[in-house]
Amino acid sequence: MNKLLRSFPVIFIAITFFVQTAPAQTIARPKLVVGIVIDQMRWDYLYRYADLYKPDGGFKRLLNNGFTCENTFVPYTPTVTAVGHTCIYTGSVPAIHGITGNNWYDNIEHKTVYCTDDSSVQTVGSTTTTAGKMSPRRMLTTTVGDELKLSTNFKSKVIGIAIKDRGAILPAGHAATAAYWYDYQTGNFITSTYYTNALPQWVQDFNKRKIVDSLYQLNWQLALRKDVYLNYSRADDEPYEKKPFGNDQTAFPYTLSKYAGKDYSIIASTPQGNTLTVAMAEAAVSAEHLGKNTVTDFLAVSFSSPDYIGHAFGPNSFEMMDDYVRLDMELGKFFSFLDSTVGKGQYTVFLTADHGVAHIPNFSIANNLPGGSFDDLKITGEMNAGLKTNFGKDNIVIGILNCQVVFNNDLITANNLDKESITKWVVTYLQKQESVAQVFKISDLMMFPLNERQKEMFVNGYYPSRSGEIQIIVKPGYVEGNGTGTSHGLWNPYDSHIPLLWYGWGIKYGSTNREIYMTDIAATVSALLHIQMPSGCIGKVIEEVMK
Repeated sequence: MNKLLRSFPVIFIAITFFVQTAPAQTIARPKLVVGIVIDQMRWDYLYRYADLYKPDGGFKRLLNNGFTCENTFVPYTPTVTAVGHTCIYTGSVPAIHGITGNNWYDNIEHKTVYCTDDSSVQTVGSTTTTAGKMSPRRMLTTTVGDELKLSTNFKSKVIGIAIKDRGAILPAGHAATAAYWYDYQTGNFITSTYYTNALPQWVQDFNKRKIVDSLYQLNWQLALRKDVYLNYSRADDEPYEKKPFGNDQTAFPYTLSKYAGKDYSIIASTPQGNTLTVAMAEAAVSAEHLGKNTVTDFLAVSFSSPDYIGHAFGPNSFEMMDDYVRLDMELGKFFSFLDSTVGKGQYTVFLTADHGVAHIPNFSIANNLPGGSFDDLKITGEMNAGLKTNFGKDNIVIGILNCQVVFNNDLITANNLDKESITKWVVTYLQKQESVAQVFKISDLMMFPLNERQKEMFVNGYYPSRSGEIQIIVKPGYVEGNGTGTSHGLWNPYDSHIPLLWYGWGIKYGSTNREIYMTDIAATVSALLHIQMPSGCIGKVIEEVMK
């Protein structure tokens, strides 16, 4: 017995030594996750232009070698850029993450705010002072990138890149290593003091190359024969298209060289904007050694140009088709770059969209399809005129934001106006509009007779201090504006049915038509990486995509 007791400390020390020195179990993870969001991509573009996509292009690589979720939907309104990017990376909805639009009227701050505005930070990399006063602080939950950083004790690098500030900032998250977006005044990529006090040398070097001026010299000509476009699109020059390059340029080819050194904003409305984005993404991978770390890194890339082009020319245009043909080639080159730098099979990609888009209203009218325009500015003016006649005060309605009426409650309270009577007047007025299907007080949402899908989407999009008081539902095919150009933001499938493709490490080949939601993306990435899902995530893991 004494011998046994004497040997116990030795055994205990040996066991303790083993526990302290045994290596921790290594969790299998990809070297790099690349999240790709195409700003304004309808699901049907995957197949509408399928015959035009190249075998070595991006879309066929994903479709032929990855997993596609064919029936993926946005589960809230409004279906706009800031909300979509936030939902993808948080797995949450506006009712939880708080990003209720690109802009909204804040009932606490008593003003209209932009989703990433932050007056407490300064621009880094430009003299355009307002362009960089941005951060993710208005987003109330973590992102999958934040959770990756937490899981690796902040060793992972997480970087967001886009032309649009919101397309870079919101996906990258609160704890991001960096987010870079485009300054339309200088043609440079910039950031804010939220992330750093000075641009890294590699970003400065990238900006010095003035790639935009070189891309302008290429102009914008058709990538394919003109007769090919007529098989997929209407005429090149339609009266209902906008003219982002000036009234003197209404059809192909577009001369862009005249903008070199003069107007750096035009690049966003051309396929060269995608080329610029890929170049910046590749520079980030190389300079930051993404995928070369001892832990998984994350790159969030958003392609903003399809949205600019789509708004101006619509989904049935030469321009939209040409942009996707060229984007396919850019994605193919980008994946080949990742193969050579990170390693084929060593990175995971998901590709999706923040929203779709409706047909141009006057296109629908010209082709005997349901649809038209909902002129929100005109209607706001008419409501305020009528309210002044009935209640004696100007500007009782601040505006229509995200298809919701926002009242000037300070004015109403200060003048002791009858809020209930004002609300009834507005509802009655809107019900008489040709473009409006239904209208109701948002406080009555749960009692209002609505289709369950619509009701769920409106509930998911409602955050009290950042939402309006009256919800407008326009008829299918109707779009905010005056009939020229198009938009998005509604519950309808043309705005809410989006592509979702997976490829690379940990992903198996296949497809599913099961109904899936945008909120499921962050949950699935979290499961793939064996990390906690974001703090507001309501999504479910798409088990089919993983090996």
